[in-house]
Amino acid sequence: MLVNMKEMLESARQGGYGVGFFNAVNVEMARAVIETADALGAPVIVGTAEILLPCMPMERVAEYLVPMARRAKVPVAVHYDHGLTFEKCMQALKLGFTSVMYDCSTAPYEENLSNVAEMVKICRAMGATVEGELGHVGDNEGAGRLENPSDYYTDPAVAADFVARTGVDCLAVAVGNAHGDYKFPPKLDFGRITDISAATGIPLVLHGGSGLADDDFREAVKRGVSKINIFTDLDKAGRAGIEKGLGEGAATLMQLIPYEIDAMKAVVRDKIELFGSVGKA
Repeated sequence: MLVNMKEMLESARQGGYGVGFFNAVNVEMARAVIETADALGAPVIVGTAEILLPCMPMERVAEYLVPMARRAKVPVAVHYDHGLTFEKCMQALKLGFTSVMYDCSTAPYEENLSNVAEMVKICRAMGATVEGELGHVGDNEGAGRLENPSDYYTDPAVAADFVARTGVDCLAVAVGNAHGDYKFPPKLDFGRITDISAATGIPLVLHGGSGLADDDFREAVKRGVSKINIFTDLDKAGRAGIEKGLGEGAATLMQLIPYEIDAMKAVVRDKIELFGSVGKA
């Protein structure tokens, strides 16, 4: 069933488990995520991010994700992640996405707050949810890499003000996490997660989940993280599945698709079980 993230994440926060968000930039990824969630009786979030649109335009993503979410037996939110412009966020909403992240985290604080507060008003009227980001989650490499990530960590007191004045449904936090592949084991600031959770009283979001240790996930969820973003692990699993298929003699794309989906399903199953959301639909 197609839902927004409000009740899903509030239930996760109260129940002490996490819900996975998986970017699904083709039908095979979408099948891997939604079919696995259905099999496990787990709520799930699927979608895409602005940085991924060159791979698959938003219109095409909506064409397969929204109907698949509607037909699912479990609650499925369709989320537009890291929306960098008002126009793209509005396009996602018009296409049937039930949640948007309006990422103004690199803007001055008051501008971030004002922009997100306006998006919240619009989404409330449309029955959609909004994720904001405070502090800034950088990348592990490339143009988005931060030289001193701790300079951009989320401040609990500022987070409380941000949540109170914007009304966001969930908040992405910077606590030592980063997007992409980790070259060295990250050191999450768990105390900061606890403090932000206590200060805001809303579900927190952990970006850059691929590559974290299992114990990191468990501890983060225990301390207030309710939504965990996964893409790199899923993407790499799809490639590994294709390579396995080629090694076993698959000669056509049609023959490779089951390998791709099965490999990605294994990752989704592992994450859903790890986050504790099995049977929580």
